[in-house]
Amino acid sequence: MRSIDYFDRGHDLDPRRACLIDTESGERLTFAEVKALTERIAIAMYANGFENQAPVALYGPNSAAIMVALLAIWRANGQWVPVNTRNAIDANAGYLNYVRCGWLFYHSSLQADVAALRAQVPSLTRFICLDRPCDGDPSLDRFVADSPAGDLPDMSDPFGRPDDVVGLFPTGGTTGPSKGVVVTNLGWGTMLETLGDAVGGRTDDPVSLVVAPVTHAAGPVALGTLALGATQVILPGFDADTVLRTIAEHRVTHMYLPPTALYGLLASPELGRQDTSSLKIFILVGSPVSPEKLRLAVEKFGPCMCQAYGQVESPMITTWLPPEVVAAAAAGDHPERLASCGRATRSVRVGLMDDCGNLLPDGEPGEIVVRGVLVSKEYFELPEATAEARQFGWHHTGDVAYRDAHGYLFIVDRKKDMVVTGGFNVFTAEVEAAITELASVSECAVIGVPHEKWGESVHAIVVADGIDEATIIAHAKARLGGVKAPKSVAFVDAIPRTPAGKMDKRALRAAHWGGGRMVN
Repeated sequence: MRSIDYFDRGHDLDPRRACLIDTESGERLTFAEVKALTERIAIAMYANGFENQAPVALYGPNSAAIMVALLAIWRANGQWVPVNTRNAIDANAGYLNYVRCGWLFYHSSLQADVAALRAQVPSLTRFICLDRPCDGDPSLDRFVADSPAGDLPDMSDPFGRPDDVVGLFPTGGTTGPSKGVVVTNLGWGTMLETLGDAVGGRTDDPVSLVVAPVTHAAGPVALGTLALGATQVILPGFDADTVLRTIAEHRVTHMYLPPTALYGLLASPELGRQDTSSLKIFILVGSPVSPEKLRLAVEKFGPCMCQAYGQVESPMITTWLPPEVVAAAAAGDHPERLASCGRATRSVRVGLMDDCGNLLPDGEPGEIVVRGVLVSKEYFELPEATAEARQFGWHHTGDVAYRDAHGYLFIVDRKKDMVVTGGFNVFTAEVEAAITELASVSECAVIGVPHEKWGESVHAIVVADGIDEATIIAHAKARLGGVKAPKSVAFVDAIPRTPAGKMDKRALRAAHWGGGRMVN
């Protein structure tokens, strides 16, 4: 099916049900109202020169308006171009030029940024401001009102147009400019249906909290739960206290957050004051979570914690660790599974491969490789990069893991993050997990730093309170042995993050390597 067909499936369950609740503006829209709005916007787009499958960018904070605009893009059969508001303007301009984007829906709070994009991206010719007229651009309401009435062309077919493009999604861009991942209806629909099977059927009154940026994994989660008929409660950004109060007020049942935000919730004084018992699904995606913090989360939030693993090229739910398994592990049944990202979902084959293209047996670490319709079509106009990522007939993720005898995967590192010290391979995720077992440590990033004798030594950067370097090193040494334990520890107030919210190990290494080892 097309992306918009999944929204319509949720609409058909109960058109009168609340669809979007914007906590910032107070706006509330039913499924019927959202469907009618997206139809009117799509008609206006065609009346103003939009062409089928043209790329359209969204630029703004989370809001009901940006969700409506996203659904309208898919209603018009456009290609969504997510623009991360945390990126540098030059990076966003470079990406929009690369994909030759012509349309931009934006929020007036980003007026200055849009002025810069207007100057740097010649292909952008149509600007619509979501909330008010701005710099000569019409508001979304005025854009629709001033457009002639008409009928929306039927852009589907009996097969749901499986090869049409849903979006041109940027990669993280930590090693250079972002590549555009071409995601089709076939792969996107596979992701949504796999996600629906994993998180659906747990309540007759689903309410999903949208708090992470829609431009990242929160967008797919929102659409996946909309297909289940879930009400979306929208927050403009993450604040731990506000999230906990919102869960209690709206009886939230489904939520996605990255692990760093979970740590913020666990540290909030509101956690013990607000009722979070409505939660059925609390998905962690984006980076590995500390097993000790995950155990604590089960204690605090109940048997709702779960994890998914994926990347833009194999989105969201390549593997799945369901809440039942997490809860059992927290209670002592296979406790090692708290460090797992789960087992391969039914939509893909997942293997572990060495550098020569050999698939590896259980217990041996290798690069995670994936096959199946979940895998994206290609990198936009980058055939060499596509071929490199698809060596040996599999998609290469760049993540290193091992698999146990029960099929559970345990990610140990990014392939380029591994520390090689004295000829031994040290997987940084394993060291980070050991250090964050300490109650005084809230976050930890491990990198390799130059060493005259060993080539690299293990270095930990931690956010902590009331603990010293010697205690951290001694704990890690007792848990992991002398080779893997850090030889040095730096204390910081916050670990730098990429615009996608992941630890920026490239930035951390820069202070030690200069123009040397800058991979990530």
